[in-house]
Amino acid sequence: QVQLVESGGGSVQAGGSLTLSCVVSGYVGNTTCLGCSRQAPGKQREGIAALRSDGGAIYAYSVKGRFTISKDNAKNTLYLQMNSLKPEDTAMYYCAADSAYYGLGCPFGYRGQGTQVTVSS
Repeated sequence: QVQLVESGGGSVQAGGSLTLSCVVSGYVGNTTCLGCSRQAPGKQREGIAALRSDGGAIYAYSVKGRFTISKDNAKNTLYLQMNSLKPEDTAMYYCAADSAYYGLGCPFGYRGQGTQVTVSS
């Protein structure tokens, strides 16, 4: 059974930083996509980053230049470093894994339970 467990969310002031971690366990086939998405109250889920099997990282315009996605294969862990946080970054953040790349956040893959990020002004 595939499991993804996020951690690292919390409350910060605008301009601050947080690092989300996501431990991936179980078989995900030939993992081609590892990614992150977020969902704010009353809004649709937004794919914000993806790390492809070729090592390429892709970001949504809203986070590009501020967020960095990376992974540690030895620890089966995906990271999302979030800098220069803004109040509009407030959302539930999810990680996901998929055997194929279909877009930012790996929208059709296995997904974790989420971790809340709250940014105050």
